[in-house]
Amino acid sequence: MKLKEDMNPLLLQVFRSVVWVCSFITFLPWYFLSGAGTNLDRARRVKARSVSGRPAGPYRATNQVGGIHQKLVWSLHLGVDTLDKVMVHGATRFPERDCLGTREVLNEEDELQPNGKVFKKVILGEYQWMSYEETYQAAVCFGSGLAALGQRPQCNIAIFCETRAEWMIAAQACFIYNFPLVTLYSTLGGAAIAHGLNETEITHIITSKDLLHSRLMAILLEVPRLQHIIVVDSKPTSWPGFPRGIMVHNLVAVQELGGRPDNSLGLLAVARRQPLPSDIAVIMYTSGSTGIPKGVMISHSNIIAGITGMAERIPDLDETDTYIGYLPLAHVLELSAEMVCISHGCRIGYSSPQTLADQSTKIKKGSKGDTSVLKPTLMAAVPEIMDRIYKNVMTKVEEMSSVQRTLFVLAYNYKMEQMTKGYRTPLCDSLVFRKVRSLLGGHMRVLLSGGAPLSAATQRFMNICLCCPVGQGYGLTETCGAGTISEMWDYSTGRVGAPLVCSEITLKNWEEGGYYSTDKPNPRGEIVIGGPNVTMGYYKNEVKNREDFFVDSNGQRWFCTGDIGELHPDGCLKIIDRKKDLVKLQAGEYVSLGKVEAMLKNCPFVDNICAYANSDQSYVIGFVVPNQKQLTVLAEQRGLRGSWEEICNNPDMERDVLRIITEAALSAKLERFEIPKKIRLSAEPWTPETGLVTDAFKLKRKELKSHYQDDIERMYGGK
Repeated sequence: MKLKEDMNPLLLQVFRSVVWVCSFITFLPWYFLSGAGTNLDRARRVKARSVSGRPAGPYRATNQVGGIHQKLVWSLHLGVDTLDKVMVHGATRFPERDCLGTREVLNEEDELQPNGKVFKKVILGEYQWMSYEETYQAAVCFGSGLAALGQRPQCNIAIFCETRAEWMIAAQACFIYNFPLVTLYSTLGGAAIAHGLNETEITHIITSKDLLHSRLMAILLEVPRLQHIIVVDSKPTSWPGFPRGIMVHNLVAVQELGGRPDNSLGLLAVARRQPLPSDIAVIMYTSGSTGIPKGVMISHSNIIAGITGMAERIPDLDETDTYIGYLPLAHVLELSAEMVCISHGCRIGYSSPQTLADQSTKIKKGSKGDTSVLKPTLMAAVPEIMDRIYKNVMTKVEEMSSVQRTLFVLAYNYKMEQMTKGYRTPLCDSLVFRKVRSLLGGHMRVLLSGGAPLSAATQRFMNICLCCPVGQGYGLTETCGAGTISEMWDYSTGRVGAPLVCSEITLKNWEEGGYYSTDKPNPRGEIVIGGPNVTMGYYKNEVKNREDFFVDSNGQRWFCTGDIGELHPDGCLKIIDRKKDLVKLQAGEYVSLGKVEAMLKNCPFVDNICAYANSDQSYVIGFVVPNQKQLTVLAEQRGLRGSWEEICNNPDMERDVLRIITEAALSAKLERFEIPKKIRLSAEPWTPETGLVTDAFKLKRKELKSHYQDDIERMYGGK
C-alpha cells in the first residue's frame, strides 16, 4: 500500500539514513512524552469477546462498564431517556454556547461553462449562530404552532427537506411535542414519496421552497390527506396555485403562531404530551434499494442507546468541538451524529456537498468553502466523499514537479511506517501534509466513515494526509446506525471495529454462501445485531418484521442484517459480503457486486461505477461514470474529438477504459471472474447528490436493469 518511490536508489538510501538518525536522536524523549506506547497497546488489545465462549458469539465490547457480562449500555446521561430531554439537557448546561450555524448568502450568480451549461455559484459570508437556549425556544414555539394548526401528539408528521438548521429545529419541536417524525430522502422518486406520505397518513409536511416546487407539487393530488405544508424558507409570504384544501405556511409564521400567549400558555400547552422512551420518535424511510422504501420505526430509547454507543468511541468529546453537518439528515448516520453533538454541547455548522470545500461546485472561484470558514474538528463522511478527496489529491500529486512529488511520496511512506508502530510524525504533518489537511479546515481531529465500505487505500490515505484518525463505522437504519465503530487509535484498515457498548453481535451460519462460525482462521457468517438500539420494526409490514427481527428468551431484540462478517481475534469485525449483493454466476462462483464497486472506485478514470451480473451469465458488466478530465485527456491522446456524450459512446474509449479498469482490478487483487468483462460509459452526471449515502448509484439495480435494458442485452450478446 506504499506509494511508488521513483527516485535514484542512492539518494533514496541517503534520505532514509538521515531520517533514521533523526528518529534515533529524538525517539526516547518523544516516546515518553507522546504516550505512543500506550496508544500502541490500546490498538493491539482485545476489544470484544464472545460472552458464550462459542465462535458464533454473541460478542460484546470488553471496555463497557462492568465487563462483557454486564447489561448493555442504553443511556448517556442520568434521567435523559427521550430525545426532548437531550435538547433540554443541552440548553440547561450550555445555554449561551453556539448550537446551530448557517452561513450568510452574500451573492448568487449564474456562471456560463465552456460546454454551454450554466452553473449557479454563490459567495458566502460568515456563520450566523443560534445558541442552545435560542434553538430550544425556537423549537418550542414551532411545536406549539404545529399544535395550533391541528397536529396532535402521536400523530405522524413528515419532513422532506435538505440538511439545514431548520431541519433540526423542526425535529426538536416534534420530539418535544411527541409528534412522530417521518423522514424521506430528497432523492426518492415521486411514487416512493407519495407511498411514504400515504402509508403514514400524513396531514402536515415540513419542506423547503425548492423541494416543494421541484418534487412535491407533482404528487400533491396523490396525497389526499395532506392539509398543511410548512415551508422553512422565509419568503415568499403567499403561495398561490395549490389544490383546494391545502394551506401553505412559512416556518417563521408558524413559530409566531406558537408564541402567542393563547397558544404557548393556554390549552395547547396543557395538552402537550411528553414522550415516553417507548414512543416512536422517527419513522425513517430507507432508500428502497430492493423495492419500495420501508419505514423503520425508531423509538426514543432506540436513538438514545445508539448515540450512547457512538459517543463512547469518540475520545474527549465536549463542548469545544465543532461538527460540520452536510449529509442527509433523513439518513440515520447524520441524525445520530448530530444528536451526539447536541448531547455534548458541540457546535453544528451546516454545509452541503456543493459548498463543502473551496473547490466545491457551487463555490465561486476565489471565495471560501464551508470547511475553510468553520474549521470543524468532527465530521461524518461517506466513502463517496472521501474517494473524491483521495483521487483529487493524487491527481494534484501527479501534476507536481519531480522534486515535490518525490518529497510527498517519501513523507507518505515514512509516515505510514511510523503509524504502524503507533508513532506520530509532527514534522511531516506540518511541512508536507498541512496543505492537504487544510482541505477540511485544518483542525479536524476525528473523521468517521459510514454508509458503505471504505477501501483500505482511501482509509490509509485519509489517516496519513489529513493527520487525524479515520474510524469506520457499521450500522443500519434498523439499528439506529449503531453496531460497531473502530477505535481512534486503531490504524488498521478494512475493518469496522468492535461492537459498541450498546450492542452485541452474533454470527449466523449461511450455508448457501459457504460461511460458517466454525470457519478457520476466523469465524464467519451473517451478522446479527442485538441490543436496545435495535428498532421496533417496519411500519405496517409484519411480513418483513417476522423475517428480519426477532426477540430472544431474555426479551432482547435482534436484527438480521443480511451482511456477511468475519470476526478477528481482537474482536473487530470485517464486512466481507452481503447476501443480497451476491450473484451466483453461471459457473457457480459468487460475486459480491458491492466489493467490485468499492475496489474499482479508486481508479482515477472512475467517478462512479455500478456492477451488474445475471446468474445465467458467466461474467460481470459495469456501468461507469468516467472522470471527465482523465477521459478527455485520453481522448486527446487518441486524436478523438466530439462532445462529452460522443466521447463516452465511442467504442475505442470503452475498450481503453476497460483495459485500465482491468489493470486496477488486478492490482486490487480481485478474482478474474469478479472483473467486469464489458463496460458502458455513462455521460449522465450521477454525483454525490444522487449517490451520497449508498455505494455506487442511487439508481437501484432493479431500476438500472430497466433503464439500461438495451445496453445489458448488447453486452450480454443479445440474451
